[in-house]
Amino acid sequence: MSTFFTPGPAALYPTVEAHYAEAFRQNIGSISHRSAVFRKIYQHTDEQLRILFGLPKETAVLFTGSATEIWERAIMNTVEHESFHLVNGSFSKKFYDFSKELHKFAHAMHKPFGEGFDASEVEVPEYAELICCTANETSSGVQMKAAEIHKIKKANKNKLMMVDMVSSAPYTNLDFDLVDSAMFSVQKAFGMPAGLGVWLANEKMLEKSERMKLHEGIVGTYHSLPSLWENYKKFETPETPNVMGIYVLGKVAEDFNKIGVEVMRKETDRKAKALYDFASKSADFDIFVENPNHRSATVVVLNCKGMAGDVIKKVQAKSDMILGSGYGKMKETQIRIANFPAVNFEHVEALIATLGSL
Repeated sequence: MSTFFTPGPAALYPTVEAHYAEAFRQNIGSISHRSAVFRKIYQHTDEQLRILFGLPKETAVLFTGSATEIWERAIMNTVEHESFHLVNGSFSKKFYDFSKELHKFAHAMHKPFGEGFDASEVEVPEYAELICCTANETSSGVQMKAAEIHKIKKANKNKLMMVDMVSSAPYTNLDFDLVDSAMFSVQKAFGMPAGLGVWLANEKMLEKSERMKLHEGIVGTYHSLPSLWENYKKFETPETPNVMGIYVLGKVAEDFNKIGVEVMRKETDRKAKALYDFASKSADFDIFVENPNHRSATVVVLNCKGMAGDVIKKVQAKSDMILGSGYGKMKETQIRIANFPAVNFEHVEALIATLGSL
């Protein structure tokens, strides 16, 4: 089988196939989302994600169709007038664009593609209601460390904070006693097929949505925060969800917890260091993100001296390993290497050897 280093959809986690097989054996794809069996599945997944992320009881675990949907729902439910966005790549820009398309006054602090943010340089507008951060910009391989995110929140305690951790969960070690909300999708670091978004949101987010709804604000219908939360209290969902995805996510999170999230974070750092060390000595590749503090541990982006498409084809032909191409305008000049839990250190060593032999 091919080894996928693509940043999403990414390599399937080794246990995923067996978990889906067990789900089929138990006929989980055919059960009602109002049944006791489904409520038990939801509860198990909730419990495992709480352990994995260290969630306080005030934070709910909610399910949507995708992480992209959560951008929209978060803005609709918590921004009456103004939002603030840290924009330094294609995905953080889309979050910002969603706010504008929903007719909010969207403020933004922009950085060039490939550069990151430090808390000391961020000034949040006075009337911004929601601060939108991206823990890992998938398009450019730039990360914002949890400590920097926490500093921004501490300096703006009266504002809500939303963190996009799509391509870094569970690596990014957020303090959910500080951060109000975060979201991710399962087809990246959790190594699952796409089709499930996970929204972690605290009671402050819910209270804001309920106030907006009370004053005739439009906060959505079946996937409004009040609707999602009301169903969550019974471990149910407003509509028929991706039941099998929720089941498998709970099992994968349980697998992660057996390993230990700190062990997984250290292993991610070890693999990332090997990749960056290789690139720093290579005559054929350069590290794209110049500031070491801003370099992503989960999506490593390298500049290619030759055509990136040729590199991707040669690597696949020699080793059946699939690399990600650069994003957007960088497609022909960069490769993106996903460093998620599904690929181990031996996979990374094999990739480094292959890249070095081209």
